[in-house]
Amino acid sequence: MSYVIKESELEKVLPKKTESLCPECKKIIEADIYEEDGKVMISKTCDEHGFFKDVYWSDVGLYKKAESWAFDGVGVDNPLIKAEKGCPWDCGLCDIHMSHTSLANLDLTNRCNLRCPICFANANDAGYVYEPTFGEVTFMLETLRAERPVHCKAVQFSGGEPTIYPHILEVIAKAKELGFAQIQIATNGIRMANEPGFTQKLVDAGLHTVYLQFDGMKEEDYIGARGRPLLETKKKALQTIREVKGGKLSVVLVPTILNGLNDDQLGAILQFAIDNMDVVRSVNYQPVSFAGRIDQEEREKGRFTLPDMVDRLEAQTDFITRDDFFPVPVVTPISEFLSVMKEEPQLAFTPHPHCGLATYLYVDKDRNATPITQFVDVEALFRDILELAHKSEGKKIKAPMKIKAFNLIRKHFKKDKAPAGMGVTKFLKQLEGLFSSTEKEATAEISWGLIMVGGMHFQDLYNYDIERVKRCVIHYVVPDGRIIPFCAFNTGPEFRHEVEEKYQISFDEYRARHGKDAVPEGEVCE
Repeated sequence: MSYVIKESELEKVLPKKTESLCPECKKIIEADIYEEDGKVMISKTCDEHGFFKDVYWSDVGLYKKAESWAFDGVGVDNPLIKAEKGCPWDCGLCDIHMSHTSLANLDLTNRCNLRCPICFANANDAGYVYEPTFGEVTFMLETLRAERPVHCKAVQFSGGEPTIYPHILEVIAKAKELGFAQIQIATNGIRMANEPGFTQKLVDAGLHTVYLQFDGMKEEDYIGARGRPLLETKKKALQTIREVKGGKLSVVLVPTILNGLNDDQLGAILQFAIDNMDVVRSVNYQPVSFAGRIDQEEREKGRFTLPDMVDRLEAQTDFITRDDFFPVPVVTPISEFLSVMKEEPQLAFTPHPHCGLATYLYVDKDRNATPITQFVDVEALFRDILELAHKSEGKKIKAPMKIKAFNLIRKHFKKDKAPAGMGVTKFLKQLEGLFSSTEKEATAEISWGLIMVGGMHFQDLYNYDIERVKRCVIHYVVPDGRIIPFCAFNTGPEFRHEVEEKYQISFDEYRARHGKDAVPEGEVCE
């Protein structure tokens, strides 16, 4: 048997068929994925609204490499919804979904202290406030922990701007009480930077990780994307994180990348992360997802795909190449290994292979960065670990598995290619967290000596592939108990609007509850 992964059902050929949505009426329609001029394209025709064509991935070689690492998950044992309308219109999770929740987003509010034109959630545009009560948030957290066979271990409070939620400290503490191994917050950093002691309160409540919106090293990039200069605010927020006591916050820098706006900043952002890796653990680039109607010329101008991210990083740094990047499911052999060793399903990252690309960098004391793929044969290592997991299944004595896994790491470690100061013993110590017996260690980043760099490209209606939705591992939990894949919640069916409208309250009602100045006229902020 397989605990958490299985051979993917994806057809690994080009051209091929998939299902998509019409960008106009959102009806499920057939789509073609094919190679053209070295790129992978997606095209589709709606009987009513005509022909649509867009870039799926801008490099066919990387597309095929990613697809070679496709694994499907085993889904959930307790789905809330029975699929009847067809993906993505049945979400809850439904009984045909292929992955459990690796990371859950929980929107605390649609209010914000910024008004970004590229944001998914905006109370001012909606005309109402969506802000679940503490009791509703507690119910949502409990729903995530009840997911089977793998209960959700990581939650990210999001919004809007979650730091302005009235009960932000209480919900973090509740997540800690319920046993979440990773508690995160997606923030613009404004309150952390400007309110003395607030960052310390977040740590004291139980926060582990800050997903910090970070769009570049030039103020004009923030003015273009966010409407105001924010770079110094970001730096100030980082300093408050650096100064916390009695705990440690790790930071993921999250740049939204728009071609022609800030795609020249990827290398500079990564170097900033390396220079600040006493607190920064990762950079997660997010190519922009186009919201609403946009013509083909504008899409061609602004479209930025994961291979574009790789190209910019290769051009803008002197240490990363395209060969260093792998799709997220490459690590699933470790999940299967841990599941066999512990004889119960463990957290597995089984998204569609074209949802994300990433690599790890080892950074020495002089801040020199080397991708681990340059001194470890990653492909051979993970395939051998998967084979070891399958051979060990059903055996009563599990202790030798760990020894054999470490021997495999030694086997595929290239001493002659390793950076100065990095030997196999040190590398083994850095990776030991992956084989930990505790949830928190097993779901945390590997080591403060390593920094992850990668990207996650969320879909829009023009590049929508329903096969990606079926395998999504980043989900939203909502007040009625449904758990909804990211690209169904924000795009396509747009369950976000349905949920927010159902649980909305008016600005006047919000002021009555929280004070007459809680939602100033003309803007939704604090």
